[in-house]
Parts: sequence; structure tokens; C-alpha cells
Amino acid sequence: MKKKRRMVFLAWLLIGLGLLNTGTVLAKAEGTELIQAPHGVLMEASTGTIIYEKDMDTRVKPASITKIMTLILIFDEIGKGSLHMEDEVITSAYAKSMGGSQVFLEEGEKQSVETMIKCIVIASGNDASVAMAEHIAGSEGAFVEKMNERAKGLGMENTNFEDCCGLTESDNHYTSAHDVALMSRELVTKYPKILDYSSIWMDTITHVTEKGTSEFGLTNTNKLIRSYDGCVGLKTGSTSVAKYCVSTVAVRDGITLISVVMTAPDYKVRFKDAAAMLNLGFGSCSLYVDENKKPLPNIAVEGGVKEELACDYEGAFRYLDTKGAALDQIEKKIKQKDKVKAPVKKGDLAGTAEYYLDGKKIGSVNLRFREGTKKAGYSDYVEKVWERFWKGKQAV
Repeated sequence: MKKKRRMVFLAWLLIGLGLLNTGTVLAKAEGTELIQAPHGVLMEASTGTIIYEKDMDTRVKPASITKIMTLILIFDEIGKGSLHMEDEVITSAYAKSMGGSQVFLEEGEKQSVETMIKCIVIASGNDASVAMAEHIAGSEGAFVEKMNERAKGLGMENTNFEDCCGLTESDNHYTSAHDVALMSRELVTKYPKILDYSSIWMDTITHVTEKGTSEFGLTNTNKLIRSYDGCVGLKTGSTSVAKYCVSTVAVRDGITLISVVMTAPDYKVRFKDAAAMLNLGFGSCSLYVDENKKPLPNIAVEGGVKEELACDYEGAFRYLDTKGAALDQIEKKIKQKDKVKAPVKKGDLAGTAEYYLDGKKIGSVNLRFREGTKKAGYSDYVEKVWERFWKGKQAV
């Protein structure tokens, strides 16, 4: 027993010193006993870096964690403008019939999209999930097809959905801790608005039906919202076959971590394990961010209608460190083209911004042309000559 304790202490000491970092994984579950559940992963949201993992690719039952993908599709539609928060959604008899966790919607009841989102993410309403699926795709089956397409696009190689809420016990409905982290990252980074709802501890909705008007209280199923500093979501799940799962999102000092626990033996272990991974992450991670907002010089164009073109960074640069490196020593080198030949298309590659730490390249961001130009013809050259002549005359 004493030997076992010494091994645990040594592992934590190494973690604290940053010596267990191997590539993008800070630590694997090899005798450290960081978490009790058989499957877990800790990911930094902005970079997708995996900080810790334990058997993260094994296929397991997701229970209501499924609803993370349902929420992604809902926000996809909102993002496209085909769905709005104030739109009314009508509950069908089929949606009403859902068992398990529910908010007790009645057949024919109307609720806004925003209310349905609250019912799904706060109270894990199966009935609300199915009602939204039918509203978006016409049927739950058609919606599930979209879920699987979206999962494939995110690289979720160990996932297949058969319903939109996770109530099914089908062997063909599965995911993995890693895949849950992938879809959680997609939801919170692409649609951070979800965190406004997933961080609500308690709320109330109003049922208006033929039976009259009544209020129904929503209480967040994620207890870490109240007990863990910085926790802002995201989703829990539990069934007799899936046991206890959670995808937890927490934010501190500009760092957003996603802690996923699958197949925990009880709800206490689920939350304890999620918190343990978050503690590891916040205790060992530093994030370097370059928003890349400083203007870049224009690039000369040879033989084009336009003689020079503006370019921009493709996006911000982020680097997650787990070794205690001096991030203020990161050096950026701009490698921009001096001249290009027409034609040039908007979005064509204009160069790269490369980042170095201790002489080692740690990443890069592409530079893209903000605009394009055609190859100049005879009439274009005549026009240019005339413009120069006219400007010269005005200057005299």
C-alpha cells in the first residue's frame, strides 16, 4: 500500500513539473489513478490539445451526452438563419411520449426555440430534444441522419447515433470519450452562446395547454456548476447501461478546458473525476494567443488590373504549453510574398506567419489575399496611362 502511494505521489510530482508531457498528451492513465472511471479525456478547447486521457477511444454508451450533437444542429440552423430563438415549436404526440428525463411537454404545446434549448441543456429534456428534431428535419430519423453526417465531419470515428436524446439502449448507439470532447469543442467554440444557457443553475418555463397554465422548474443536472470555480457547462448523462457520464466545460484566466468522463460507476465519481482532470489542466497549462490584428503590407501584382493587393491573417494563433515555458519569448516571423502575377483570387495564399520558441517552430498561420484581381488587358493599360496622365496634369 505504501509503495502504491509513493507511485501516485511521484506521478503527481512529475505532472506538476511538466515532465509527463509527450507531444499533445500531458499524461496518460498509467498508475496515476487520476480518475476512477474507465474512460476520460481532458482537452483545451481553443487548440484541441489533449492534456490527459484514459482509454479515450473505446466505444461506450453516451446516454444524454447525445444531446450535445442535437444542440450543435440546432445552433447550426440558427447560424444559417433558418431558425430563430423566438420561433415557436409544436410538441407532437411522439415527442410527448418520450420517457426518462423530460420537462413534461403536452401534445400540441408551443414553446420558443430558446425555451426548448433551456429544456435540453439544463434539464436534459428528451421530449424537448425530439420536438426540436422534428421541427428542424421533419422527423427524428431524418434529424439523426444529420447528426451522423455532422459527427463524421468532425472526425468522430467511434460514434454512431440512433436517436437524438440518448434514451435508446441500442448497441448501435455509441460514442467515445474522445468523440464527446470533439463535439463539445465544436459546440462551445463555434457557438459560445450555449454557455449562457448551460451555466444556468435554475430556471422556470411556463406550460400553456388546454389544461391551463402552469410553471415548471428547471434544475441543472451538472452539479459542478455550483461547486467548481469557473464551470459553465456542459452536459450530463446516465442510464443503466451507460452508467454516469459528463462533459464539463470550465473557464479560468482565458483558458477553456473540456473534461469528459464516461461510464463512471456513480454520479459522485463522475463529478469528482471531471474536477480532478480540470485541476490538472488549470494547474499545468498556459495559453499563448496572438490575435493577429496588426495590418500587413500590401503585395505588388505583376500584370494585374490592380497593382497591389491587401492580405490578412487567416486567423489568430494559439499555443498551449504544459512545460512551464517562457511564452513571452515566442518569436513571430512573417514570410510574405514580395510580388505575385495576375490573376489572383480572393483567399489565395499570400504567405505565412511562423512562430518559434527556443529556436523550434511551434506553429504557423496562413496569410490570405483579402481581394483578387484579373489579368490586365489592353483597355486596362490604356486606362492606367490616362489616369497617370490626368493626375500629372492636375499636379502641375
